[in-house]
Amino acid sequence: MEPLTSNKSNSYLTFKLGEEQYAAHVDKVLNILEMSPLTHVPKAPEYMKGVMNLRGAVLPVIDARIKFGMEATEYTSNTCIVVLDVDMDGDSVHVGAIVDSVQAVIEIKTEQILPLPTLGSRYKAEYIIGMAKLDNKFIIILNMDAVFSADEITTLKIEAETTAMAEETAEAEAPTEAN
Repeated sequence: MEPLTSNKSNSYLTFKLGEEQYAAHVDKVLNILEMSPLTHVPKAPEYMKGVMNLRGAVLPVIDARIKFGMEATEYTSNTCIVVLDVDMDGDSVHVGAIVDSVQAVIEIKTEQILPLPTLGSRYKAEYIIGMAKLDNKFIIILNMDAVFSADEITTLKIEAETTAMAEETAEAEAPTEAN
């Protein structure tokens, strides 16, 4: 067997938000789920759409369109939740991101990644690693670890845990049916 020269692949999951195509490194993607009902979290940030149960764990779910400053839109049959593993100061945090549609897993070589344009962007530059041009289209390559600040991740975790505890309490206090 040949030794691995790098443990980092060049594979990216591409997805759409509006007419724009984005990519996240596959190492950050844990799962892709169909859109399903979410439990609303009171007083959560606007971009946090709720929480869901993912294999016994509470998963905070955000709307990527709103997080990136885009207009909210109706969900369609193509809308899905990309479950991401985000590194926050060495802590692994799982977050679901609602996207308009998932496109494909593609290979993007490091030399295909172009630097950000100097004219600026409507998105915070720290979110974006660069741009790749494939088939005459630009794909915005995101740094998923930088999409959320430490405060935002802490808020998402607290909101998710609080909602989970409230649901457990409500279930425990619910009257049981007599047989």
